[in-house]
Amino acid sequence: MPHSTDISEGSLSPWLNGRPFAEAFAEYDQQGYIIFESVLSTEEIAGYQAALEPHMVHRGRNDFEGLRTNRVYALLAKSPLFADMVQHPLALAFAEAELGRSCLLSACLAIRLHSGETVQPWHTDDGTIKIPMPRRAFGVSAFWALDDTTEDNGATEIVPGSHLWTGEDIRALNEPDAYYSDVEKSIDHDPYAHPDAIKATMPAGSLMIAKGTLLHRGGSNRTDRPRTIVTPQYCVGWARQLENMMAVTPKDITTKLPKRVRELMGYSIEAPFMGYVDGVHPEKLLA
Repeated sequence: MPHSTDISEGSLSPWLNGRPFAEAFAEYDQQGYIIFESVLSTEEIAGYQAALEPHMVHRGRNDFEGLRTNRVYALLAKSPLFADMVQHPLALAFAEAELGRSCLLSACLAIRLHSGETVQPWHTDDGTIKIPMPRRAFGVSAFWALDDTTEDNGATEIVPGSHLWTGEDIRALNEPDAYYSDVEKSIDHDPYAHPDAIKATMPAGSLMIAKGTLLHRGGSNRTDRPRTIVTPQYCVGWARQLENMMAVTPKDITTKLPKRVRELMGYSIEAPFMGYVDGVHPEKLLA
């Protein structure tokens, strides 16, 4: 059963196309993901692209990050625009329904695949929580397409239904060391292709929401142009975040962010009192 959410059904109506939220959540629950098109306007896409551009300088350090990929971390510290994406009602409705109102922002990064990038290793986004599969998801990932993601330019590849697999199934698919693999790959040679995998192609402005237990990977870019996505990732309130949001975002920036975003960063409490600072609510640090 999904958790209750503070997001009103009415605020989601522009993207649900007349469906109740419970029906959309059931689709996501069964397949492990759901895609919504035309969520961001052309102007919003341009704003996010412009905010990212000065920071698109560092390439990945290994096969997992992508040696022909730019990654930009700590987006809330880079531009306040990304607060709107983090607390977007459509993404947050799924995160709260899956993880509870006390969920946290675990990561928030941009990923730009350049020409010639090869497929990423298969992985799950909440795999750092070492509770055997199959199990409920302890994370939810949002994938915001700032470019069209296509069959050829590296659209995220997913295995529908893999959120229900056992740990043995997952290990059988993946390489021995998914993060620092020395297995030879090229855009024409994929030793870990899976027959049930599909490419989550999306027009720019689309949003894919996936369970943290869903197997996925970045695709290979066979075109001469890059493709960019932004992925805010949420986790249950008792889990350790992938990125320490409170440490990486300066206080003078944090105090100007919306209250809900600050809560997601960690200025909040998981009942009964997880997250306190010197015996008091962490929000008091910002006073």
